[in-house]
Amino acid sequence: MATIPATAASVSTGRKSPSSRPAFPSSKGRKARALVAAALSVVAVTATVTATISATSSSAQAAVVTNVVASPAKYGYPDATNTGVPAGTALKSVPAQVSKGTGWSYNASAHKVVVTGKGAVLSGLNITGNLEIGASNVTVKNVKVTTSGNYGIDLRHTSNVTIQNSTISGLNATTGRLNYAVDDVYGDSTGMVLTGNNISNFRTAVQMSNGSATRNYIHNPGFIAGDHTNGFYANGGTPGNALTIQGNTILNGLDQTDAINLDAGSPGIPTGNMTVKGNLLGGGSYALYGGNVLGNATSHIVVQGNRFAQNSYPKSGQHGPVAYFDSAGHGNTWSGNVWDSTGKAVPAA
Repeated sequence: MATIPATAASVSTGRKSPSSRPAFPSSKGRKARALVAAALSVVAVTATVTATISATSSSAQAAVVTNVVASPAKYGYPDATNTGVPAGTALKSVPAQVSKGTGWSYNASAHKVVVTGKGAVLSGLNITGNLEIGASNVTVKNVKVTTSGNYGIDLRHTSNVTIQNSTISGLNATTGRLNYAVDDVYGDSTGMVLTGNNISNFRTAVQMSNGSATRNYIHNPGFIAGDHTNGFYANGGTPGNALTIQGNTILNGLDQTDAINLDAGSPGIPTGNMTVKGNLLGGGSYALYGGNVLGNATSHIVVQGNRFAQNSYPKSGQHGPVAYFDSAGHGNTWSGNVWDSTGKAVPAA
C-alpha cells in the first residue's frame, strides 16, 4: 500500500479557519493536495485489484468439483433418484390388468406388446415382456419394461419415437440379462428421443444412430460369458445423421467394453455428426471409443465437457479413458473433458 507523503499529511491536518484562507490555494497547497489525491487513488486501485484477484481465485476454486460419481444427482447428473418411472406413479400390469390400447396390443404368443398405430401413447404401464415399436410419432412415458432375451424396447423403421421417464431392465444380471435394452434394430430410425430413463441388466443398454439421448442413467450391466458389454453403441452413425449424447450418467463396472462406443461397426463406413457432451462416464476397457476403431474416416465428432469417473478403474476404463478418437478428423473436437477425482483435463490420447 502506498504511504501518504508527510507534506500531504501536514496539509490535511493543519487546516486554517475559513476567514484566514486565501482566495486561491497557494502553489504549495495545490501540490500537497495533488499528492494526497494521488496517494488515495493508488490505495483505491490496489484495493480493487486485490479484491478482484481474490474473487477470481475463490471463483476458480469453487468451480473445481470432484467425486461427482459418489452422488450424481447432487451435481445435476442422472442417477436412480431422478430417472425412470417417477416414485408413486400408478402402473397397470400388462396383460393382467390391460392388454390393449389405442395403437397397441399385447401379443400373447410372442409375449410382447406391439405398437402399430402412428401417434400411439403408452403411459403408466408395467410390461413384463418385450415392447416392439413399428410405428412413428410414438410416445412411451412412465412405463416399466422388465424382460430377458434379445430386446427390451426395439424400434423398427420408425421416426420421431420418444421414450422418457421409463425403467428398462433385464430380469437379473446373469442369464436373465437383456441383449439390447433399447435398440434401433435396422439402424434407420430417425428423430429418436431417449430421455430420463433408468436402464440396467443389459449387454448393450442403447443402440441407436440418430436423434438424442439425454439425462439417462445407464448402469449395472449384466453379463454372460462371451458378452461384449456396451453402455451406448452408435450403430452406423454417418455424416448427415446427427446424434447427440448429452448429460447422461453411463457407468459400466465391467472390464470390457465401454460406456460409449461411436464405432460405425463396419470397415469403410464414415462416421460423423456426433456430439458427446456433459456426460459422466466410466468403465469398460476404455470409457469412450471415439469412432476410429476400424480406421473409418471420422468427422464432426464433438467430445466436450465430460467427466471420466474412476470408481471402477483408476484410468476410468481398465486401460484408459478414451481410444480411437481422431483429433485430426475434419471438425472433430476434444475439449473440457476432466477426471472426476481431480477436475484436471483428460487428454484425447
